[in-house]
Amino acid sequence: MTDHLVGGYDLVIFDLDGVVYLIDKPIAGAAEAVERLRADGVTVAYATNNASRRAADVAALLTGMGVSAEPAEVLTSAGAAAALLAERLPAGSPVLVVGADALRDEVREAGLDPVLSAEDAPVAVVQGYGPEVGWKALAEAALAVRAGATWFATNTDRTLPSPRGPLPGNGSLIAVLRTALDRDPDVVVGKPQPGIFTAAAKLSGSERPLVVGDRLDTDIQGAVTAGMPSLLVLTGVSGPADLLAAPPDRRPTYVATDLSALFRPAEDARLPAPGSPAIGWRVTRDGGRATLDGSGDPVDALRLLCGVTWDGVSPSALTGGSPEATRLLSSWNL
Repeated sequence: MTDHLVGGYDLVIFDLDGVVYLIDKPIAGAAEAVERLRADGVTVAYATNNASRRAADVAALLTGMGVSAEPAEVLTSAGAAAALLAERLPAGSPVLVVGADALRDEVREAGLDPVLSAEDAPVAVVQGYGPEVGWKALAEAALAVRAGATWFATNTDRTLPSPRGPLPGNGSLIAVLRTALDRDPDVVVGKPQPGIFTAAAKLSGSERPLVVGDRLDTDIQGAVTAGMPSLLVLTGVSGPADLLAAPPDRRPTYVATDLSALFRPAEDARLPAPGSPAIGWRVTRDGGRATLDGSGDPVDALRLLCGVTWDGVSPSALTGGSPEATRLLSSWNL
């Protein structure tokens, strides 16, 4: 596999929502990609900001979808948050948990006392996504933080990908408290913080990890912060327009339609793409504007255009010079 993109790496760290599955539906080709990696001796890990499931539950969910996984391969923001709380607080400290039972269980197993009310005098509030989180829990959290509790957030993802489109994520729930309290959380644990990625690399003994994600503001920014190369797949949240406008700290090393790119040459996915007649597209720049001509694979066009937008051309200043290019830019809402 030395001629494949993944051939340069000894660990692939997969995000889950939007990369391997959408809520509870596997993404086409994900199981086959994981099994091929395992057959070729590449170590696999899973890193998710979703705090509604524990590692064992995530592994069971993946296995039920045909994606092989062991609990030890799964790192969740719930587990990471509980571990951090245990480092910073005395054993038995009361912690108000806003989120799913999985987060509450992680806090309890970390040696702390999960509580539900501000009247229990919690020294910390930990907030993670849970489909049943409502006003009452958020109100108790607001009261506890105002009383001096340290506010921990498992992650700040604004949305969760789903087959029906993006749904409100933990970041949206945090925004409720942010509005009520007029302040940000004291600590954010999950991506884009690099801790989950560096922990995955340390646990596997990896020297050359690759991060695969679908979100620029969490997966890719976290990889950049951790100093790790990354692959953005276009099966989840971030799309072509987002990539073209990405600031330097959210720019992946590679981009591809899906996980099959792991088994093709790295240069077919590298960003930005060098100009080549074989690509079928060409980009002509005129000052602050650029024109896309030709036809071919949309991802190749995207890679070429990143070369000019990342060099100062606004995505809104891109135009199509051929019918195919015009249609493609329109499909990207440009």
